[in-house]
Amino acid sequence: MFIAELTGPAERIGAILRERGETVGVAEGSAGGLISAALLSVPGASKYYLGGAVIYTGAAVKTWVSGAVERPAELRGATEAFATYLARSTVVRLGSTWAIGEAGAAGPANPYGDPVGHSWLAIAGPTESSRRILTGLDVRPDNMVAFALAALALFEETLDGS
Repeated sequence: MFIAELTGPAERIGAILRERGETVGVAEGSAGGLISAALLSVPGASKYYLGGAVIYTGAAVKTWVSGAVERPAELRGATEAFATYLARSTVVRLGSTWAIGEAGAAGPANPYGDPVGHSWLAIAGPTESSRRILTGLDVRPDNMVAFALAALALFEETLDGS
């Protein structure tokens, strides 16, 4: 069974995008594909969803996003700069109106010293926004869902403000 709490925000986002004739792409890491899955769970998603990738390794960064936009110096994962880089690169690669970038640490550990249960979310498109989420949880699946919900909420807020 799909995670029902992701469906409501995805339906609202889908309705806005379809009404405006806009599109979205996703580059997510620690959410593990749940942001894309939520957007794709809505009937008619092919009208607005152009594609997505789980950017979980350096190889994925190199293959799916590198070269689309200038890479910030000293870039490392699970930062605001990295999530923004993912979103901006996705807009360019897919030619989408919007993109969602997500980079974090779902747990149970993080080699960079960042707290488990943190993620940076970024929206790129006609306007940009970003946000950090700190769940305080050390349960990987719960963090993944929380990251996806937070990304959808940020995207919906950005759409409402644009």
